[in-house]
Amino acid sequence: MRAEDVGWGANKMVMGKHSGRAAFRARLQELGIVLEGEEAVNAAFARFKDLADKKHDIFDEDLQALVSDEGVTQISEHFRLVAMGAHSETGAMPVARVVLSVGGKEQQADAQGGGPVDATFKAIEQIAKSGTELLLYSVNNITSGTDAQGEVTVRLAKGGRVVNGQGADTDIVTASAKAYLNALNKIHAGLPRSHPQL
Repeated sequence: MRAEDVGWGANKMVMGKHSGRAAFRARLQELGIVLEGEEAVNAAFARFKDLADKKHDIFDEDLQALVSDEGVTQISEHFRLVAMGAHSETGAMPVARVVLSVGGKEQQADAQGGGPVDATFKAIEQIAKSGTELLLYSVNNITSGTDAQGEVTVRLAKGGRVVNGQGADTDIVTASAKAYLNALNKIHAGLPRSHPQL
């Protein structure tokens, strides 16, 4: 039986942690998403399983963000997030600790900020020393619910170049770090100027 047979649109079909590789691959095909090679499918499926452990229902929008996030991280990962933690509480300055792989070597930094995202960005900058200017920080939910993935866009400028970075995660601070690092990697790779609305 198809979802449409009972009045549901295609995006109403949800997947979860018990969904298998065949169902995952079939759903990607239905969405028109083509992954190059078995290695790409395996990597995307592993990310799907990680997401399914965090989020009860996975919608089409989650799958599209997951594959999109996988694609943007493949640019050139000079800066790669290894681990991070952020903490905030009433009456105390938020703090963050990040561990990055920079050109294959791990580095760690701690920073304080006006919030956990600000502290995370400052910790990343202690390591990257990019000299970029943050032009935009935008958060959107991909689906509804308290376990929804957040999709973050970060726009950085340096030397007349402007790039956008994207990241998605059920933890908005982690999504923010991914987006910031994605933008830094684009700056580092010397990619052409991004149109500000892309």
